[in-house]
Amino acid sequence: MPTTAFIYTTSENSIEKGHVTWESPSNIALVKYWGKKENQIPANPSISFTLSNCKTITTLSYKKLPNPSDEYQFEVFLEGNKQDDFKPKINIFFKRIEQYVPFIKEYAFKIETSNTFPHSSGIASSASGMSALALCVMSIEKELNPNITATDFTNKASFLARLGSGSACRSLEGDIVCWGAHKEINGTSDLFGVKYPHKVHENFKNYQDTILLVDKGEKQVSSTVGHNLMHKHPYAENRFKQAHDNLSKLIQVFKTGNLKSFIEIVESEALTLHAMMMTSLPYFVLMKPNTLEIINKIWTFRETSGLHLCFTLDAGANVHLLYPENEKQQVLDFINSQLVGYCQNAHYICDNVGFGAKLISN
Repeated sequence: MPTTAFIYTTSENSIEKGHVTWESPSNIALVKYWGKKENQIPANPSISFTLSNCKTITTLSYKKLPNPSDEYQFEVFLEGNKQDDFKPKINIFFKRIEQYVPFIKEYAFKIETSNTFPHSSGIASSASGMSALALCVMSIEKELNPNITATDFTNKASFLARLGSGSACRSLEGDIVCWGAHKEINGTSDLFGVKYPHKVHENFKNYQDTILLVDKGEKQVSSTVGHNLMHKHPYAENRFKQAHDNLSKLIQVFKTGNLKSFIEIVESEALTLHAMMMTSLPYFVLMKPNTLEIINKIWTFRETSGLHLCFTLDAGANVHLLYPENEKQQVLDFINSQLVGYCQNAHYICDNVGFGAKLISN
């Protein structure tokens, strides 16, 4: 599909003012996206669990200007407090999407956003935040062009969200979402995320994700800088091939419910992501001592208990502990007895696989 397919077609409809509210969740990648080309195109495909409880709620209020503006007219509020430091990122987002939704220069916007998780908790909020904002913008387009289909609406919202934050395109649907073209998964695209189309075993229904907050501080290196380090990375091509291969393996894993193979793939992907950062120039060690303590505790407990918990990591120190729902109580007991001491302020967040964004009001 060419990007021109997403360009807004002028409508005779006109809207003077209104507001719309969407909630959109975060997601956790199983096969990691790390490295990108121009225009937020991924260097390799990825697949993620959509989360349920960790989400952003965004209200976009809009009022038509007497004349289209040369600059984007908007204000941003987080938890009711004005956030001018958010404006540069949103300005870049609007600049990237303007050719596809040119009506954004015809309105003054008020963006009010909040998270169901602490903003500084170390859970990436760009995926949930940018996907929620993209959905709000698309709701305006739907008002202007009511004939847009539900599929086209979702695909374009994912396409726009990707231009704000790559992983945001995986947050619109659930429970498993792919982003990036893969030869064995029909409908996958570099331009937007798609719901995983193949069979998924009951073992993966309502899968649990407990997020162990080792370090709530700001990222040591931004995602943009990290992705750019892949351009001249000596192991980049092998990494991209590994991602394709692991995604192929997951198709069979999801079909059969093989939790042992799932664990091997997911933990390998997490460690590979960090290995790429440690072998780039400049190089970064994003794990903390307590991250390693938690990983070793998980390995020991898994071996002695026979349970199927495993870890994955984003580009930071916090640990996502993944496990099937039928092992929930035993794993929570393990967390409270052996892992909570390695979390900052004993803080962790319980979540599970969810089913994507929801329109709250329009």
